[in-house]
Amino acid sequence: MHHKFRGLALHLWTVDTTPFEEALAAAKAGGFDAVELRRVDFMRARERGLSNTEVLGCVKGNGLPVSAVGCEYGWTFAAPQDRERLFASLEEACERAVMLDCATVMSGIGPGTASLEEGVANIRHAGEIVARHGLRLALEYQFQHPIVSRLEILRELIASAGQKSVGLLLDAYHLQRGGRPGRGFEDVPAAEIFYVQYSDVPDAPPNAVPPVDRLPPGQGVVRWSELFQLLGEKGYDGWVSYEAPNPAHWARPATEVARDGAAATRRALEAAFA
Repeated sequence: MHHKFRGLALHLWTVDTTPFEEALAAAKAGGFDAVELRRVDFMRARERGLSNTEVLGCVKGNGLPVSAVGCEYGWTFAAPQDRERLFASLEEACERAVMLDCATVMSGIGPGTASLEEGVANIRHAGEIVARHGLRLALEYQFQHPIVSRLEILRELIASAGQKSVGLLLDAYHLQRGGRPGRGFEDVPAAEIFYVQYSDVPDAPPNAVPPVDRLPPGQGVVRWSELFQLLGEKGYDGWVSYEAPNPAHWARPATEVARDGAAATRRALEAAFA
């Protein structure tokens, strides 16, 4: 059995306390094939006096492709007075993705108390925005969300929105915590899976909201061979992004953290597809 994954991306939350330029360099030196950028990465750079153009220049100069660009969360169930600002953030993320030759914008669900019907309408509108830019939007299932705590709820919302430009972001951490370990997403059609993030899960309750107890593959309870093999069977051909925020990682040199994460992932892939 083989896989068609495009490669490994480093989500910069994994090295959150490292300055942006150093984080990009660590991803490259550590053996990753791409980087995943968050909205906060651009915000922090702006606070340091860097323009959006300068930040984009840093990314391009680093040489690694960008697997996904993040926007501000919360638009899914946003109150009417917040929607304009949040959809403007999505528009901005799309513009950045286009300039970086990145096909995917990602978003978590985020806060908000709008109804499910309003959530469907907001997903539909978000899909229209990304489609105008020729992009896809990967919406993340998160096990701790107060409204969308089960994967099937998010699938129903996306299906009801009826936008081909919107699909699922599946994260191994959230699947494990949400009661869908290993092959637990077997019922999800391949066409719905737009993007994949991963980290291992300790044999202990989550330590925060959102959790920052995430580990390299092989150091927790995730059944990696089952998970990777199922993605391979489904023909998933996108990036897999290592998102492992943990204070223990933030206290170490970013290049070491990246190198350890990439090596652990490749060992898990070799075991799955030997």
